[in-house]
Amino acid sequence: MMLLQLLFLPLLASLLIFLSGNKWASRLALGLSIVELVLTWLTYQTFKQGGSEMLTFFQEWITNPKISFHLGMDGLGLIMVALTNFLVPLIILSTFNRNIENSRSYFALISLMQFALIGVFIAMDGMLYYIFWELALIPIYFIALRWGGPNRVPVTLKFFIFTLAGSLLMLFGFIMLYWYNPNHSFDIRELYSNVICSCKQGWLFWLFFLAYAIKIPIIPFHTWQADTYKEAPTQGTMLLSGIMLKMGTYSLIRWLLPILPAGVAEWGPLAITLCVIGIVYASVIAIMQRDLKKLLAYSSVAHVGLISAGIFALNMQGLQGSVVQMVAHGINVVGLFFCADIILNRTQSLNIDGLGGIRNVAPQFNTLFMIVVLGSVALPLTNGFIGEFLLLFGVYAYNTWLSVFAGLTIILGAVYMLRMFQRVMLGNVSDTTSAFQDLMWNERLVLGTIALTIIVTGIYPKPILDLAAPALEVILNKATIK
Repeated sequence: MMLLQLLFLPLLASLLIFLSGNKWASRLALGLSIVELVLTWLTYQTFKQGGSEMLTFFQEWITNPKISFHLGMDGLGLIMVALTNFLVPLIILSTFNRNIENSRSYFALISLMQFALIGVFIAMDGMLYYIFWELALIPIYFIALRWGGPNRVPVTLKFFIFTLAGSLLMLFGFIMLYWYNPNHSFDIRELYSNVICSCKQGWLFWLFFLAYAIKIPIIPFHTWQADTYKEAPTQGTMLLSGIMLKMGTYSLIRWLLPILPAGVAEWGPLAITLCVIGIVYASVIAIMQRDLKKLLAYSSVAHVGLISAGIFALNMQGLQGSVVQMVAHGINVVGLFFCADIILNRTQSLNIDGLGGIRNVAPQFNTLFMIVVLGSVALPLTNGFIGEFLLLFGVYAYNTWLSVFAGLTIILGAVYMLRMFQRVMLGNVSDTTSAFQDLMWNERLVLGTIALTIIVTGIYPKPILDLAAPALEVILNKATIK
């Protein structure tokens, strides 16, 4: 029952927010998202009391084809749900003191997307999972199309076509898995236990990998990302970068590795090579950027490339590092894009070379922005360090040379992030930044919460590691060909 409450509260919230009117929409959205966060904490306590056993709900849904309303939450799913429900209130709070036209529709769509994201992370039937996967695309499409920048129409259409094409490939893959299954079922337990010949797993691997590679994105399937992040409204970019791309990395772990181990064994070396190439390529492109949001977009490609490489390394260190880094990246990238939004709101510019000297007029913003940047470059005792360390350790155990190139993310990341911070925040005050105001109360609360989380989880990541370990051991055992 708790899983149903956790899933359907955001859907109910979406309806209530839409009916509330524009005046109360933001406050109601924030209040209900906090209720959802509290429910997540209660679910965590129940999960611990159950001895880390998976929480489940099962109900037959459609007889032919055999589709069940099967929900389940182990440590991995709980971490992703907790990340979603932690970030959504911060994303909503970031809109306070901003003028949003037709705000009831805006916040209703955010809550609807929260509902779909949670569904992706706890669905244990392949077709139910696919339904939530597709549903998550609808609200972000309208958020970007209705409240995005001047080039939002062609950019959002490109994003929609890319992701929809990948989703259709995944749908075809699930249909094939259904027919290859002797019991003709989409249930994840049946799919995990099904034995498919290696020749079929090879091409099935690409049906799923392409869908996830587009969503993450992994180079060369990334071309929609930078423009979409730039044109989408800030909260849309936060949802895309902080949570939605985690659908892809989570799905690699939950669905691809254990269901198609022979396919992963055959094509995994190519996949991990693409990930490492993406790390270096995206980092170099980020160094060349002069637009702050585009720099952060390519930085995100580099970070998730390392996460994906750790997943395909097929060892415990890589998988644990990927989970920790998914959490760290989600928190850090939301903080970074919010800082970019603050700068844009006050200066009407994202041109890195035209800014500077903000530290002199906004010391609180300077301090919190610096903490977020240090988390992003994986400074020890910040949340980015332990994840990147485990990921590089896992990739090194897989292949030494790949780990050498993957390790460039630390050096190149420090180059483009610290140079960006220097040009934007340090130096002399420019005409663009002379009237820059320090943080408002809601901005201070959002960035303060993010900065505190960066430090706390960086110093003590053990709860995340312990929570994820049992589920990752099961998945790794099924993903490894004996």
